[in-house]
Amino acid sequence: MKTLMLGNEAVARGLYEAGCCFVSSYPGTPSTEITECVAKYEEIYAEWAPNEKVALEAALGASLAGKRSFCAMKHVGLNVAADPLFTISYTGVNAGLLIGVADDAGMHSSQNEQDSRHYARAAKIPMLEPSDSAEALRFARLGYELSERFDTAVLIKMCTRVSHSQSVVEPGERILPEPKKYEKNPGKYIMMPANAKNRHPVVEARTRELTAWAETADINRIEQGTDNSLGIITSSTCYQYVKEAFGDTYPVLKLGMIWPMPERMIRDFAAGVERLVVVEELDGFIEDHCRSLGLSVSGKELFPNIGELSQNLVREKLGRAVQTGPVLEERIPARPPVMCAGCPHRSIFYVLKKLKLTVMGDIGCYTLGAVAPLGAIDTTVCMGASVSGLHGFVKAGDEESAGRTVAVIGDSTFIHSGVTGLINIAYNESNSTVIILDNSITGMTGHQQNPTTGYNLKGDPCTKIDLESLCHAVGIRRVKVVDPYDMEACQRVISQELSVREPSVIISRRPCALLKYVKHPGPISSDPEKCRGCKACMNIGCPAISMEDGKAKIDATLCVGCGVCKQLCRFDALGSQE
Repeated sequence: MKTLMLGNEAVARGLYEAGCCFVSSYPGTPSTEITECVAKYEEIYAEWAPNEKVALEAALGASLAGKRSFCAMKHVGLNVAADPLFTISYTGVNAGLLIGVADDAGMHSSQNEQDSRHYARAAKIPMLEPSDSAEALRFARLGYELSERFDTAVLIKMCTRVSHSQSVVEPGERILPEPKKYEKNPGKYIMMPANAKNRHPVVEARTRELTAWAETADINRIEQGTDNSLGIITSSTCYQYVKEAFGDTYPVLKLGMIWPMPERMIRDFAAGVERLVVVEELDGFIEDHCRSLGLSVSGKELFPNIGELSQNLVREKLGRAVQTGPVLEERIPARPPVMCAGCPHRSIFYVLKKLKLTVMGDIGCYTLGAVAPLGAIDTTVCMGASVSGLHGFVKAGDEESAGRTVAVIGDSTFIHSGVTGLINIAYNESNSTVIILDNSITGMTGHQQNPTTGYNLKGDPCTKIDLESLCHAVGIRRVKVVDPYDMEACQRVISQELSVREPSVIISRRPCALLKYVKHPGPISSDPEKCRGCKACMNIGCPAISMEDGKAKIDATLCVGCGVCKQLCRFDALGSQE
């Protein structure tokens, strides 16, 4: 029966129908829901791994054991998994191995706009690119067929618009293939130089075979138009933009396999049109391939390689009138992202700003500590970079800078890639202070469990990593735990740890305010008679606090009663719970 599904949900359904048995991933928007949806199928073992490298290596292990496997990540997660990715291209697989990667053009929730198609070409691994939910399901199933037929891992590339939009799919039944027996094969799986040299020609031959397959595969298709003055090559969500902009006016070559791409099919398509244009987001990947075939083609001189495209942008750049609709009479005010009311990170950043410290930031909800009025973060690069960067900053700086600089990192991010940076701090003895913001969950991507929470992906109790013991074990002697709602204690401990001449860790521990099991005391009251309008309470940037007629006002529908604002009020205008 046909139904609506998110693109990510459809990928999960495709994995189920294809007989996938093992899934290991690390959450990252816009890929997270694939694994969350997979976890609902009891026939599939699914887990959150500490990071994407571990996830891919685990999925390869399951493949070698003879079961179809999968791992998912966002585009920057593929950077972390790149080490095994490139070598898996040489080893090949046993049972099918599918790797999901979701790009984030427009940077809705990312620190860069990288184009994952380059990884497919560089690692010489085939990549499928669906343009809607129906294709997401179908391509997931197809991916396993290609993986086992051509002895290769297969990448399936999603993007924000395909991952998070709904379209019609027709689910099928689960077909569980016979497990493949593992057989020792040192020449195939042990990638020491002598064996790897023998495998490289295999990879090149496989690419040629996949290119030949792409020439006639129905996932690469030509849709005829009524006007051959222009021919468009496109893929992914840009295919939807092209069809919405022009309908069947111009012929379209829609690519479902984005690497390796067909050659003869593209040449034949180009020969049948007067002008050839590539419509694609981010880099000119398809365009470059067309130029390598000696074709005259337009692409990035028309369309930007920054941000997302749209139907109207496609129409405008190809000389058609832009479609307009009703315009709102009133301008909608901007609503920048802020930490939630009661967020345990807020008070830490207030203290760090008050102390005028240099703060090495990291990836997570706490990145919002960079936003006004807190403005307490100096750098954000990638997962774990705060800890490693702090070490370099302190080592290269003077003693004064060491006493004025800290790193902040979340509990999940610390396990992901921060712990290795802390080992470096301990091993090479830099006078560094690391603050682990332990909110007992992976908050930024929607409350996924991680190794510090004591629960697995399915919600079952499991081993819980003890952060204090872990920090001691890697060589940090000074480990302090603070309650971020107690700002006086936080300031005292941070100042104390910055004054000592040895590595230290401060764990700011309080669960995310949005967790269902967290019980709050309830909203506090504001007394307009006592309020002097000094706006000291506004300095923490809590969305529950506003000024009305020059007086502080508490929104009872948002306030959780954390009491941080009360600690800032010198006039006792912010009272007890209502």
